[in-house]
Amino acid sequence: MESTHEYVKKLNENAEKQRHNKNNGKGTPGDKLPSKQHSTNK
Repeated sequence: MESTHEYVKKLNENAEKQRHNKNNGKGTPGDKLPSKQHSTNK
């Protein structure tokens, strides 16, 4: 039972990390693109 519990725990942690990374991934390209445009315009 313990190994099963550990496996489920690890799955939940990985899912949470992936969800967090997904949210970060959405935010960063939008932040990076304008700064590139600004530096190009200057």
